[in-house]
Amino acid sequence: MITCYLRYVLDPHKIKEFEHYGKLWIPLVEKFGGVHHGYFLPHEGANNIAYALFSFPSLADYETYRAKAADDPDCQAAMEYYEETRCFLSFERSFMRPVFEGV
Repeated sequence: MITCYLRYVLDPHKIKEFEHYGKLWIPLVEKFGGVHHGYFLPHEGANNIAYALFSFPSLADYETYRAKAADDPDCQAAMEYYEETRCFLSFERSFMRPVFEGV
């Protein structure tokens, strides 16, 4: 299993728009076989940093998701929403291997 870790730099005046953007993507990741662990928005501390985590069985499965998402109308609509709102300024993507107790 791999977990994609995304760190976003937000426009702090567009948190509501970013929250909507995140809610668009959660079912889309799951539509293509991933497990979304949610978006984490600023609460205390920095007002312009957010995170998202989602997992796929393998990096190959993640790459399949990316390829299918590129042609999916719902994914394209989510990206169009981002283009309209510019609710984040940048993001970093990393892949992690989770460790669970007793496994």
